[in-house]
Amino acid sequence: MSGFQDIIGQNQIKQHLQNAIENHKVSHAYIIQGERFSGKEFIARIFARTLQCEKKEKEPCETCHSCLQALSDNHPDIIYVQHEKPASIGVEEIREQVANDIDIKPYSSDYKIYIIQEAEKMTVAAQNALLKTLEEPPAYAVIILLATSVETLLPTIQSRCVTLSMQPVPTEELKSYLMKEMQIPDYQADICVAFARGNLGRAKMLAASDEFNNIRREALSLLHNIKKMTMPEIMQRVKNVESYKLQVEDFLDVLSVWYRDVLLFKATNDVNHLIFRDEIQHITAASDNSAYEGIETILDALETAKVRLKANVKFELVMELLFITIQDN
Repeated sequence: MSGFQDIIGQNQIKQHLQNAIENHKVSHAYIIQGERFSGKEFIARIFARTLQCEKKEKEPCETCHSCLQALSDNHPDIIYVQHEKPASIGVEEIREQVANDIDIKPYSSDYKIYIIQEAEKMTVAAQNALLKTLEEPPAYAVIILLATSVETLLPTIQSRCVTLSMQPVPTEELKSYLMKEMQIPDYQADICVAFARGNLGRAKMLAASDEFNNIRREALSLLHNIKKMTMPEIMQRVKNVESYKLQVEDFLDVLSVWYRDVLLFKATNDVNHLIFRDEIQHITAASDNSAYEGIETILDALETAKVRLKANVKFELVMELLFITIQDN
């Protein structure tokens, strides 16, 4: 069970939605945009439950018949739009589940709420079908689009919706949540927060992930020995990373954070602000043996590698160029 008080961060979104409920100014359409795992669906579900709650307050009571239906995903007036193809939401799915359904009045509530997850996957035809509904929606209709980016939606869709943007959760809030709710130690929380970049869902996944711990160990082991390894040996180690479930980007993130620690320690000689504090022996050695410019060159190369991988440049080529740069600096 959860309500607005359980949303970590996102104070602007919470305030906007609760004010809309309290002042009876709920919009007929919302876009909640934010990266994957940032908590968009969590917020949408709480908003929908609160709107349908029989107590009519700023938080869902979690005990009335409506709340219990919503919590079990069996509320007849909260509709989650489904799509068969993983890569797209087609026009027929929007017509059948939204456009042709929305004129049927709510079964038992004041509102009829449609939640479209991964709205960025709607085809242009699907968006145009939804647009007709957004132009003249029934008074009881609330449509919530959850998207990784508002830019993926037609300007005409955007103009008819209230857009709410997820913000990175402050570091201390993330760390406090992980330590309190997931019972992880201070040091592990610091590492998860550093890699989550303000994304609560990602922080939780990392905290619970054996694969991430494996990738971290693999990356650090490579960093300890990289100067004395041949390129074929390095490439063999890098290929091991592909066997883990998390993305190769997680591996590159470990390298980036480690080299940022090296740069920070070289500048301050202070261990207290390092993420990999238990790596101080290796970080000190790397700091002593590298110039500022060399460390910055490596950090730039890591970011370039991420861009190249997203552009589908051949994996082996990207990694070889990256590690040549690391060995040379």
